[in-house]
Amino acid sequence: MVRAAILDDYQNVALKFADWSAIANDVEVKVFNAPLGDDSTVIKTLQGFAIVNMMRERTPFNRKVIEGLPDLKLLITTGARNNSIDLKACAEFGVTVCGTAGFGNPTAAIAVGLMLEITRHIGFENARMKAGAPWQVTVGHDLEGKALGVLGLGKLGQRVAGVAKALGMKVIAWSQNLTPEKAKEGGTEYVSKEDLFRNADVISIHVVLSDRTGGLVRAKDLGLMKKTAYLINTSRGPIVEEKGLIAALNSKSIAGAGLDVFDIEPLPTDHPFRKMDNVVLTPHLGYVSEENYRTFYSGVVEDIRAWLDGKPVRMLTAK
Repeated sequence: MVRAAILDDYQNVALKFADWSAIANDVEVKVFNAPLGDDSTVIKTLQGFAIVNMMRERTPFNRKVIEGLPDLKLLITTGARNNSIDLKACAEFGVTVCGTAGFGNPTAAIAVGLMLEITRHIGFENARMKAGAPWQVTVGHDLEGKALGVLGLGKLGQRVAGVAKALGMKVIAWSQNLTPEKAKEGGTEYVSKEDLFRNADVISIHVVLSDRTGGLVRAKDLGLMKKTAYLINTSRGPIVEEKGLIAALNSKSIAGAGLDVFDIEPLPTDHPFRKMDNVVLTPHLGYVSEENYRTFYSGVVEDIRAWLDGKPVRMLTAK
């Protein structure tokens, strides 16, 4: 019987959200509910495991980690892409890498939710009422008539743009790959990067983190934003220069931010974002939905069964 590790199951739901009976006679499964820590701790903890299931990028598998796990034969990531896996190293050390399907676009709902919370204070007022506080104290901002700037008009960006238009917002868009023609097809107006930051009342980020997009949103870009504008990031933390964002929020040169992703996750308890009254924070909930988790973990079981049968599916390889 081979050993399989399910990593970073923070909510302790992996074994509940899939039928693991298909591999029960062949695989001993161990679930890890907390982050394992640095590379050395990951290597020490996962000795003897032939199969490892990652939850997205919560625990990176770089060359050092892969080299330090001689028993590792199958690495599974939830989702169809994971930039925190060194696929070349996996190929060198004979590690098969597989992915899973996902469900819909749950991140779009979190982006819209952050947008509504930062402008209408729904959760804040809910907490006050539950605490027995007096009646309303906030005055929100209507989104109707405002401009949403979408940074990245892929599937997620288009979904958020559609909701924004339903709320009566004008949508403008830019990314490194976007053309005026593609923007028009998506029902949005193409603008330059500078005009996106100058003219948007809310900017929502929907590009994939890569060598090109790391630090894409700089202090200089934030400096172009209106003092009344908000930044929403549900993509990846390092796309935005963190120091520049903290400075902009502290100086109130922008009105606020809604953040679901961070440079370091889980976010340290002493991080400045946790103390700012013009920031709404969620703990990377973008892909965390029951429907998505059921799809993820069912795919993990399928991947393990297929690999055991000598017919791995949904394999990921280095380009």
